[in-house]
Amino acid sequence: MSKPTTGHFFSEDLTCLTWLDTQAPGSVIYVAFGSSTVFDATRFHELANGLVQSGCPFIWVVRPNFAEEIDEDWFNNRFKRSVINGKGLIVTWAPQQRVLSHPSVACFVTHCGWNSTMEAVLHGVPFLCCPYFADQFCNQSYVCNVWKTGLKLCSNEQGVVTGEEIKEKVVQLLRDEDIKARVAMWKNIACASIREGGSSHANLLRLVDLLQEG
Repeated sequence: MSKPTTGHFFSEDLTCLTWLDTQAPGSVIYVAFGSSTVFDATRFHELANGLVQSGCPFIWVVRPNFAEEIDEDWFNNRFKRSVINGKGLIVTWAPQQRVLSHPSVACFVTHCGWNSTMEAVLHGVPFLCCPYFADQFCNQSYVCNVWKTGLKLCSNEQGVVTGEEIKEKVVQLLRDEDIKARVAMWKNIACASIREGGSSHANLLRLVDLLQEG
């Protein structure tokens, strides 16, 4: 693949919603790293292997500029084909909130961008966190250490999250009933805050008043 650029947006592939309808409730791993994250070939291969090794169905958002210098023949002619014939679905862009709200989705492998973090909280989806830069590390800390609604994917000595690590954390997360209970609790809190009379709704109205006064 040619050297990627970042910051582009793509048309949403709505076929993933139909595919989700065919999957069992709470079974699908959703994998998306936003519009800016770029993986090198090693990290890309490990993520691919980890998803396959997990044995779970998955949706993986792989935009055209997501990875550097991967083997195009391997990805397009071997990996994609094996995924299509197996349990996975690869799309270039997904309607994220509709995916996260789908009952088939079990967890979210994410870079922990703030928008993605808030969307997963709102829809009650547990996290597997793989931050890339800037505030994403702080967001990951909140998810794993404060809210306790997800697990961190840990890098090895070479700074790579291995396929084995991904597989093990998927299994651990899907069996953790305490995390699932906290996810449901934070979903209820988030939904209450944006309803009329909730704290977030009240703060928005207060901001509008301040802008009108100014």
